[in-house]
Amino acid sequence: QVQLVESGGGLVQPGGSLRLSCAASGFTLDYYAIGWFRQAPGKEREGVSCFSSSDGSTYYADSVKGRFTISRDNAKNTVYLRMNSLKPEDTAAYYCAALWDTTAQALCVRGEGDHWGQGTQVTVSS
Repeated sequence: QVQLVESGGGLVQPGGSLRLSCAASGFTLDYYAIGWFRQAPGKEREGVSCFSSSDGSTYYADSVKGRFTISRDNAKNTVYLRMNSLKPEDTAAYYCAALWDTTAQALCVRGEGDHWGQGTQVTVSS
């Protein structure tokens, strides 16, 4: 069964950090682009950060550049999103998605994934 399962969300104070995990099962992330999206209430879904195994490209939304880092553990078939210097405007449900054989920018900008996770909530509040 093909699955993406996110974990690591929670409540954090402004300026704090979290690391989200996205574990893939039923398929290998080789040749996939995989990334993180977020959606806050009343707002459109936004591509936050993506990575492509096809060409090694990486994409970050302007709003998170310098604060968020995407990484991958091949042995665990898992992708991570390290989030530092969190702001209240980072509050959202975070989802991971994977799309076969495409670039990081294509996945993050178009937001069309073959596989999607169920999401994990991140709340930044004092």
